[in-house]
Amino acid sequence: MNDDQLLRYSRHILLDEIGIEGQERLLASQVLVIGAGGLGSPVALYLASAGVGRIVLADHDTVDATNLQRQIAHTYDRVGQPKVESARAAMQAICPQVEVLALQTRADEGFLQTWVPQVDLVIDCSDNFRTRHAVNAACVAHRKPLVSGAAIGFDGQISVYDSRSGEHPCYACLFPPDTTFEEVRCATMGVFSPLVGIIGTMQAAEALKLLAGVGTSLAGRLLMLDGRNLGWDEVRLGRQPHCPVCGHPA
Repeated sequence: MNDDQLLRYSRHILLDEIGIEGQERLLASQVLVIGAGGLGSPVALYLASAGVGRIVLADHDTVDATNLQRQIAHTYDRVGQPKVESARAAMQAICPQVEVLALQTRADEGFLQTWVPQVDLVIDCSDNFRTRHAVNAACVAHRKPLVSGAAIGFDGQISVYDSRSGEHPCYACLFPPDTTFEEVRCATMGVFSPLVGIIGTMQAAEALKLLAGVGTSLAGRLLMLDGRNLGWDEVRLGRQPHCPVCGHPA
């Protein structure tokens, strides 16, 4: 690190658990963020501010006035712009040195097979089960840790799906791909604006911990938040031996 970086990241370096070595790991890391909306906004901003070396940001959508109630990476004067370009501008305003690859595209199977192998970690900030399952399958196939979050109404959840050890469940262990779930969108149900900030910030924290080698991740645990009373529940998750994605049937 140069003198400017030592100064900028001094509050991380002062932490015994991170120090210079941990910060250097962050600077050398590459992360793929799927979604630049309510969850993706705080994730992207905190990854940039913390010094993650290269951030690949994927989202097909453009900024709409209705996004501004909760998607803090965007501003009124960027309505109509691609969300990834708007988020990149916000990230580089915080840290001009951050390398952001802004890709205005859907995270389909072809995209994921290209990009997941190139990064150290994936953060899923999407808003639909199809994308979440596709992201999970790619992470399992390429043995990349996945930080997954979701938020709607006053309810949020977060977990880490890390199949590298073979001990922890993947997303499909909890939500089987062949199960029908009702898709609920913000446009019809609404969402409490700070909720996406809480879950997104926790996603960023889990990602930074994994990259820097700090503490214990949420792998094998699902945290669920009731935003009405700010009550947290924790569910322990087990790997399913017959999971169609990560399992190995006897």
